[in-house]
Amino acid sequence: MVRRSKGTRSKTRQLMRKRPRQRGSPSATRVFQTFEEGEKASIVIDPSVHKGQPHRRFFGLTGTIVGKQGSAYLVEVRTGNKKKTLIVGPEHLKKQAA
Repeated sequence: MVRRSKGTRSKTRQLMRKRPRQRGSPSATRVFQTFEEGEKASIVIDPSVHKGQPHRRFFGLTGTIVGKQGSAYLVEVRTGNKKKTLIVGPEHLKKQAA
């Protein structure tokens, strides 16, 4: 019997798929975007950038920017009754409309 892989990106064929015209590396504006503490941001994972990628369970959630760690941001997300702090690269974040 072969044992199935259970890595962090397992079962993400549809979830982490880009549309044909969006393929390739992200634009420089997306990579160098900045966030302020207390600002809301959505987690939208960019599959072409592996560094700073949060777990797929947090895809689509909206959180609050708590701080900065290197070039990545600390995002506080509520899952159920708990608050979790994620370390997410700026390529995987999208600003929320105010």
